[in-house]
Amino acid sequence: QVQLVESGGGLVQAGDSLRLSCAASGRTFSNYAMGWFRQAPGQEREFVAAMWWSVDSTFYADSVKGRFTISRDNAKNSVYLQMNSLKPEDTAVYYCAATLTLSNLRSRVGYDYCGQGTQVTVSS
Repeated sequence: QVQLVESGGGLVQAGDSLRLSCAASGRTFSNYAMGWFRQAPGQEREFVAAMWWSVDSTFYADSVKGRFTISRDNAKNSVYLQMNSLKPEDTAVYYCAATLTLSNLRSRVGYDYCGQGTQVTVSS
């Protein structure tokens, strides 16, 4: 069982940066692939970024590639999402997720656990 708690959301202006954090419970955090998803009002939850156990295995949605960076610190049982050059269309609730399987990292159905989310609002 893994519990995930996101933090770091807030209200920022277009062009600003934010760093989201996700703290995970459990002693086997390093075994999990981690992902970030987001959901804007009235829209489906969409994939943002994911990574395996090392920085060499990262994946991004085209809409955030070059602006967002996913990273993790296994010693702290945490995964992060650094978001730069934020745009109003990045406004959403951001969720982190964890999975032991690697076959479907770009889909929410590929994950076993998901946090409660943190709100990110980007004003123009």
